[in-house]
Amino acid sequence: MSNGSRPVASSPEALARMVSQRQRDTGPEIAIRRLLFARGFRYRVDAVLPGMRRRADLLFPSARVAVFIDGCFWHGCPEHGTRPKSNAGWWAEKIEGNMRRDRDTDQRLAAAGWTAVRVWEHEPPDCAAHKVAKVVREGLGQSI
Repeated sequence: MSNGSRPVASSPEALARMVSQRQRDTGPEIAIRRLLFARGFRYRVDAVLPGMRRRADLLFPSARVAVFIDGCFWHGCPEHGTRPKSNAGWWAEKIEGNMRRDRDTDQRLAAAGWTAVRVWEHEPPDCAAHKVAKVVREGLGQSI
């Protein structure tokens, strides 16, 4: 059934999807980054979070803001998240574990004086960029 801790893919097509899944520089990430950059924001990409072995999609250190652009499948989107039928138990635990880690990351950041901004991949990039810009400006003490 499994190769190490991961289950064997249920089909060659499923394996191809898993292998081709990007961890960074996804379409939604690039669209949001371009909009923020055009508005004059500068940020770190795929940056290690302070005091953690975790990464943020975008990091604004001076504003103490970490941005996460969460995939609907991987992070359990209540609107678009799906659960595979093959290896259902393994995938349920994987996705629920991701969601627990997301909550833990947000709590750790808050305890360290940072703000976590979470955006779903399905959100329109202009709306997501506006949300991020607002939080970053607030973190910098600027008016909106």
